[in-house]
Amino acid sequence: MSALRLVQPETESRTCGRVLLIDDDAALLGLMAHAFAAAGYATRTAENGRKGLLALDSYQPDLVVTDIVMPEMEGIGAILQIKRRPKPPKIIAISGAGPGGRRDYLSWAKHLGADEVLAKPFRMSQILTLAGRLIDNHSNHLAKRGS
Repeated sequence: MSALRLVQPETESRTCGRVLLIDDDAALLGLMAHAFAAAGYATRTAENGRKGLLALDSYQPDLVVTDIVMPEMEGIGAILQIKRRPKPPKIIAISGAGPGGRRDYLSWAKHLGADEVLAKPFRMSQILTLAGRLIDNHSNHLAKRGS
């Protein structure tokens, strides 16, 4: 699998936004890319946080969906670096390491800058609803700032 892959939405005329998906689970990454593309989003994928950060400048997504536990660079590190940028995209953090135990990754992610968190397993409809809300709010906020 290539490090970055652009998945075009089925309707080229207008997209709902640009989404960067970061996850080391190739099957889940493919499912999310398909679901977002089918919903009208322009979508790019990366298999870890380091590769996702490399894609940020050239792709300039409206939203980043990142797993937390990954090789090379975990999602927490990616979230911290994304939020340091002048105009950071919105972030949804996802993780199968649920609440409880010694590490509550999703709480950390939210505390360190993720706009929303979602525990695995989740329905694609759940993540698409969160994405739509975050991108709409982000777009409305930018439009108000420009007027």
